[in-house]
Amino acid sequence: MSKTPKIAFICASLRHGSINQQLETALMIKAASLEVEALKLDLNDYEMPLYHGDLKTPEAAHDLIERLKTFDAVIIVTPEYNGSLPPLLKNVIDWTSTVETGHFTGPVYGIASCTPGPMSGIMCLRQLHYILTRVGAEVVPTQVGCGKAQAAFDGEGRLIAEPSNGLADKMLGQIIDRVRQKRG
Repeated sequence: MSKTPKIAFICASLRHGSINQQLETALMIKAASLEVEALKLDLNDYEMPLYHGDLKTPEAAHDLIERLKTFDAVIIVTPEYNGSLPPLLKNVIDWTSTVETGHFTGPVYGIASCTPGPMSGIMCLRQLHYILTRVGAEVVPTQVGCGKAQAAFDGEGRLIAEPSNGLADKMLGQIIDRVRQKRG
C-alpha cells in the first residue's frame, strides 16, 4: 500500500457544470495541496438501471465496488433534492450493497453538499450519513455544507465561502488522520 493517502471523489450530480461538481473540484484542489492522491470517479462510467431485486446485478456495480476498495478514503459530494439525496446516489448504494460492503467498510468516508440557497444540503447530509453508517461505513464527523453557491467559489475554482472553507479543511484533516491511524 502506498504511503500517500489515496482519496476517491464522487459527485452525485451528473449535470455538467453543476454546483456540486464545483464543490468536488474545490475539494480536490484542497486535497492535492495536502499531498494526497485525489482521483475523480465519474458515476457516468458506472451505469446501473433502477434497482430491482429481480434484475441481475449490473457489471458496473461490481466494477465500482472493486475500484472503491482500492482507495483509503472516499468523499461523496451530493446535491439535495427536495430535502433528500438524489436517486442516482441511492441507486448506486443499493446496487453495490447487495453484492458486498467491503467498499463501505474499508475506506474512510467524507460527505459534502452544495446548494444555491442558504441551507447547504443539511437534510441530505443527515440522510446520507445515516445510510452510509447503516452499510458499515466510517464517516468522519465533519461534513461540508456549502450554501449560496453563487458566491462560494473564486475564479479559479477554489472554495472561499466561510464556514464551508474551514469545514473542508477540517474534514480533509480528519480523513487523512484516520487513514494514517488505520494503517498503524
